[in-house]
Amino acid sequence: MTQPLVSILDDEPAIRTMLADALEEAGFRTMSFGRATEFEAALKTRTPDVCLVDLSLPDRDGLTLVHRLALEQGATVIIISGRAQVQDRVTGLELGADDYIIKPFDPAEVVARIRARLRRDRPAAQTGNRAGFNGWTACFDSYTLTSESGEQTPFSHAEGEVLRLFLERPKRLISRAVMQETLGGAAGESFDRAMDVRISRLRTKLREDPRNPRLIKTIYGAGYIFLGDVTWM
Repeated sequence: MTQPLVSILDDEPAIRTMLADALEEAGFRTMSFGRATEFEAALKTRTPDVCLVDLSLPDRDGLTLVHRLALEQGATVIIISGRAQVQDRVTGLELGADDYIIKPFDPAEVVARIRARLRRDRPAAQTGNRAGFNGWTACFDSYTLTSESGEQTPFSHAEGEVLRLFLERPKRLISRAVMQETLGGAAGESFDRAMDVRISRLRTKLREDPRNPRLIKTIYGAGYIFLGDVTWM
């Protein structure tokens, strides 16, 4: 089996080398870039399994790049940044990043988090990569929602994680604790806000009435319930 490919985007050569050495020793393939333009050019020919992205880039705003990657690429996006403020972490997760690692870091932690993410991304044995529910079809290969009329709406990798969790557990209460355990990330304000944003965006894409959603119900103080009838394909 081909080993997962990790793209490293950081303008510091020492960090790129440190990460590449640790990842390759752990059995991953790597590509390293010091500028966003080089990174984006490589994406046109190869899609990595994981993108490690620094926010302080010399030629592009890192947060804008993360947002575009989350919407257009099927890769897991992990921010690696020296920005340690809670608001920076919240913003990164809200824009679609799957995880946020603060510099300085132990390379072993990065390897462990990548492995954990890839395990969570692996489809469960009883489900496929397409699911139908209430007139919608969700495709987790192309990261698209298709309506009954055939209109397609993209969703991000992070939004897809939440949607898959709902579709794999329809009509069952999913608590915040279960979401945190299943999707990963440190529990707390940043995780809760990121989940709220992702669920709000999913509701919008599913054309839910924000005052009375039919599919994704909030059970205040307990969690969420997905009320659709789901068929996996």
